[in-house]
Amino acid sequence: MSAVAWPRPGRALPGRWRPGRAAAWGLAAAVPLAFLGVFFALPVVGLVARGFWTDGALDLSGFADVMSRPHTWRVIGITLGQATVGTAVAVLLGVPGAHLLYRTRFRGQGLLRALVAVPFVLPTVVVGVAFRSVLGGNGPLAFLGWDGTFAGVVAALVFFNYTVVVRTVGAFWAGLDPRTEQAARALGASPARAFWSVTLPALAPGIASAASIVFLFCATAFGVVLVLGGVGYGTVETEIWVQTTQFLDLRAAAVLSVVQLVVVTAALWVAGRARRRREQALTRVPEAVPPLALRGPQAKAGDRWAAGVTGAVIVVLLGLPMASLVVRSLHTRDGWGLGNYAALGRRGFGLGASGWEAAATSLRVAVDATLIAVVVAGLVALIASRRPRTRGLRRAVGALDAVVMLPLGVSAVTVGFGILITLNRPFGLDVDLRASPMLLPIAQAVVAVPLVVRTVLPVLRAIDTRLHEAAAVLGASPFRVLRHVDWPVAARSLGLAVGLAFAVSLGEFGATSFLVRPESPTLPVLIYRLIGRPGADNLGTAMAASVLLAGLTAMVMALAERLRGTQGSDV
Repeated sequence: MSAVAWPRPGRALPGRWRPGRAAAWGLAAAVPLAFLGVFFALPVVGLVARGFWTDGALDLSGFADVMSRPHTWRVIGITLGQATVGTAVAVLLGVPGAHLLYRTRFRGQGLLRALVAVPFVLPTVVVGVAFRSVLGGNGPLAFLGWDGTFAGVVAALVFFNYTVVVRTVGAFWAGLDPRTEQAARALGASPARAFWSVTLPALAPGIASAASIVFLFCATAFGVVLVLGGVGYGTVETEIWVQTTQFLDLRAAAVLSVVQLVVVTAALWVAGRARRRREQALTRVPEAVPPLALRGPQAKAGDRWAAGVTGAVIVVLLGLPMASLVVRSLHTRDGWGLGNYAALGRRGFGLGASGWEAAATSLRVAVDATLIAVVVAGLVALIASRRPRTRGLRRAVGALDAVVMLPLGVSAVTVGFGILITLNRPFGLDVDLRASPMLLPIAQAVVAVPLVVRTVLPVLRAIDTRLHEAAAVLGASPFRVLRHVDWPVAARSLGLAVGLAFAVSLGEFGATSFLVRPESPTLPVLIYRLIGRPGADNLGTAMAASVLLAGLTAMVMALAERLRGTQGSDV
């Protein structure tokens, strides 16, 4: 039997170019590109163009007008300030948590990881209401005076993004070889010096990746700022909403959208470079390294310090707002009871629907949005995980990956309002897509697609290319390769991807506020309407609805984690 010359890892399998195979990959790429082109690019470009197109001619004087306003620079300053401070605090608090949850071993660690992951998937409106309950009125931290202030908004943003730092840095840290730090300790370096001189520089790609994503989320926060921000407090995201809904100033909204897009593009560029550096660093790890025990002779002072910081964060920053929200939802004008939850069953007062009807609408829309997002994102992840032989195809795959990330950085308000004003006759067709009941789940899917791609893509990229090459040499068709090589691995992250898309849809508020029908609001929209009404009863009902929405989200993510566990651990 003659020996088979196997191709080297990372190289495409030699062979003829097959038109049928090329057409299949082209069709797979055309579906997500067409989806994002119609429901993302067209609305965003259409909205921005209307702001710069006056009397049938291009008019760029709006830039000079809007950028010369002191209010504009104040809004930009607040946006950059809250993003910078929020990112710095989240990193400072998240690195000890990453060490505790990914570099040590103790009983209940899996449960604690799941608990820490809950804040990130909570709807932003719920987070805003939770922090209002703890910072305002008779809340336990009302003495700080942070309600409606910059500090209060930053605290809520850290609550929301703490998970990003812990999971991103922790997963990276778990893959680092600790023997370099151990060698430094053997040469006489103190634990602190070994950490600052050896471990921290090695963690730089993971920290940079987490920080750039957190900065992006903080700079584009909408629901948290809208609920928590006081009178006169505004960011670029909320200002776009104000200019479009209250003043109908499309020119100002267009200018601010361009400014936001520039900032976000820079953040995405940094995040992409940091992600590539992180992947390259992890490929150099020779073998998996077991974590150290939190107790016993292996325990170090740094472990106990990380445990103390993480415990304080979980109790004060993560636990207190949610506990306060639950307690306040049980307090009525007649004392303690379930009156606020009973009020969820009542209709009227211009709300459009009862709380339970709004919950049913949210669940129904989330199912549709999840199906759309998983299909579109799955195709993108499959294509972006390939390693083409030619430089042109590699650049095309990289461009597709970058394009799909753009909805993360463009205001959901811009997407929602753009859909509303551009899809009445798209491309000159005599059809009004705004009348379709699928428009709302489609808009929510646009928001969810980038997050689903980032969940599935790393798993597919971790597949050894030699598995594809071996299957092809043995005569397997491309479809069989996908079915027997890619699918079993991708299924490991499918549960989490579905849960994440469902949770994002449940809590989406920016685009939904424009597209939802007045008589059929979703839970986030209903909560915001209740908050805007005077009276303790309305606030109590809003808190009860927030607890309901938070409970639904937590149940979805718990089911997703359980489903992922039955499929195997991530690669």
